[in-house]
Order: sequence, then structure tokens, then C-alpha cells
Amino acid sequence: MPLKLRIITPERVVFDEEKIDSVTLPGVLGEMTILPQHAPIMTELRPGPVLFRRAGEEVDLALSGGFMEVRDDTVIVLADTAERSDEIDLSRAEEARRKAQEELTDRQGTVDIARAMAALERAQARLRVVDRRRRRPGGAPRPTANQ
Repeated sequence: MPLKLRIITPERVVFDEEKIDSVTLPGVLGEMTILPQHAPIMTELRPGPVLFRRAGEEVDLALSGGFMEVRDDTVIVLADTAERSDEIDLSRAEEARRKAQEELTDRQGTVDIARAMAALERAQARLRVVDRRRRRPGGAPRPTANQ
């Protein structure tokens, strides 16, 4: 029996589909893959890419972190933000990474290191998802407003 996957943010249901073969997520202790008939689990997720497979197709999302529950072949992800790979603005993600790295390097004034690290992790997750999409056949990134 395949998995059902639901990815939900406060603003929208990002993904809700059945017939998913596997889901790979960024757990706080490392990357984990969920397959059908997985034991029930509830865990915290860190920012990173989510990859799921359905009928031989791979789909990527960038996740800001959150929580996951697996029960009865259903995977539910609750996240602050989740973006499909085709929704990510490459130049904006690169700028966010640059700014976060700059804040961490300079550390002038009252830099909130935890906030800057979280921003860096989110930007890096977006960039990894875009990079995966680029490497797939026919997976060129969408043009941004600046291109």
C-alpha cells in the first residue's frame, strides 16, 4: 500500500496526495526516509529539502523545519513554510544566503546568531532543491523577475 503525504503550512496545503512511494525528510538527527508500513513516529524536522517519489517521478520541496507524524501509511508534515522547487526564486535565495553569511561573519552590533543561522539553513535548503531540479533532465530553473 502506498503512502499518503500531506504538507501543510499556516497559509496553505502545499501538497496532499496519495500513491507516494517514499518520502525523504530532514530530521533533527539526520535525513530519514519513510516507506509504506513504517512504524508510527512523531519527530521534529530541521530546515532542508524534502524529496518524495511517486510512480518513478521525483518531486522536491524546501522545508523551513517543523514536525512530522507518520501513522497508518500517512505522513503529515506541519511547517512554517514549504516551497515546491518551481516556486523558488533562485536570485532571492542566493541573496538570503549571502546576507545570512555576512551577518554571521561580521557580527557587528546585536546580531542574533540563532536567527542568522536559521536564515542561512532556510536559504541553503532552497538552493539545494533548485540544484536538484537543475540536475534532472528537463529541470532548468524558472526565470526570475531579474532575468
